[in-house]
Amino acid sequence: MRAFASSLAARTMLVLLLGIGAVHLLSLWTYRHALDREAATADVTRLADRLLTIRRAVMRVVPSEREAVAHDLSGGPIDAHWSRGEHAVAGGPGSADLGGLAERLAALGDDLAPGDVVIGANRDHHDDPHLAVVSLALPDRTWINFSLVEQTSHSEDGHGTLLSTSLMALGAMVLSILLVRWLTRPLLGFVDAARRIYRGGETVPVPEDGPTEIRALAVAFNEMQRRIKRLIDDRTHALAAVSHDLRTPITRLRLRLGEVESSVTRGAISGDLDEMERMIDQTLAYLAGDRDDEPVKPVDVAAILATLADDQIDAGREVTLDGARSAVIEGRRLGLKRAFANLLDNAVKYGERAEIHITTAADAVTVAIADHGPGIPVADRARVLDPFVRLEPSRNRDTGGWGLGLAIARRIVESHGGTLELADNLPTGLLVRVRLPITRTGTGPG
Repeated sequence: MRAFASSLAARTMLVLLLGIGAVHLLSLWTYRHALDREAATADVTRLADRLLTIRRAVMRVVPSEREAVAHDLSGGPIDAHWSRGEHAVAGGPGSADLGGLAERLAALGDDLAPGDVVIGANRDHHDDPHLAVVSLALPDRTWINFSLVEQTSHSEDGHGTLLSTSLMALGAMVLSILLVRWLTRPLLGFVDAARRIYRGGETVPVPEDGPTEIRALAVAFNEMQRRIKRLIDDRTHALAAVSHDLRTPITRLRLRLGEVESSVTRGAISGDLDEMERMIDQTLAYLAGDRDDEPVKPVDVAAILATLADDQIDAGREVTLDGARSAVIEGRRLGLKRAFANLLDNAVKYGERAEIHITTAADAVTVAIADHGPGIPVADRARVLDPFVRLEPSRNRDTGGWGLGLAIARRIVESHGGTLELADNLPTGLLVRVRLPITRTGTGPG
């Protein structure tokens, strides 16, 4: 889940989701705001038209009948009365929502003069915010007074609008997700090819199709694979030739040892030849470490460590093993055995005794190898993992090898998608912690 959340597809979908959601909410708010404004304008227009209609009906009858006509035309929030004077007092709390009514009355009533319209509070109830009075003058300077009671505005139900716009937004997001997956699917092919490259010594070409950018990337990726394969093949042939050319004179020297009369000299030369062969073997093992054709299969790391620990104990060294009795991962058995053998050799050589602890989890196996030697300074821990680096500067085979043991171990561990870390083993000594994923995710063999 964490890997998907950090992927290009997930981030693109998140941006699309936020963008579409923001546009959706803004457009919905704008639509509702415009709809409410148009509804309010229509309400004011209808109210002004009704007030003027009542005014025209009242002014056309004799004064003795005007109050009755006004009463008959009243209804709903409008209560009309005819009188000799106006009942409205300009302003007041009841007129706060009738700002546009005066303009509409002036626009629709052609015979209304500027002083013929008074909108405000009722003289008798001037402190009531729910009651407003509109007084319109008649031609004979009598007045028709309208008491307006505030009504709660029930806007049009917006559930249908919200549902329709939400469905459109959802459809846009679904199409966007499908588009993103279509665009990023070729990238998964590159990941798979990178993980499978050289497992069998052959390239894994990716399809050169899709959008222009993906096609260009596929062409470059396939060309890169071909070039790397040529380089690896050339190096493999060179290693084979070098190995043969170096071992041939060593073999001749061994045959000539019989001609040396001094046994001391003969033993010294034989030891030097053994050291040369071990140096050649380790150097070739490191240089060929990323091109192992051993197949990947389930491997029990605990069983490998148990075998190595028994070998060290049989050789008279003090080694203990505890933790998980079974730790199966996907890997290469010979490569892992070589890596742990190097680490264990270093531990018993420099730290007198070694302690191995195996821990298993749902996704990885962790192996900790601790010794009680002098340890490695923090400043040198990164450098000592590089090839041909030895903290003990001599080349004496009694004090160490040639600086390839840790480098080979790290390369093998990383080729399995794992990590190798160096830490302090308090109070003294070195702790090597190896973490290997249960399912192999490395891009190269070990």
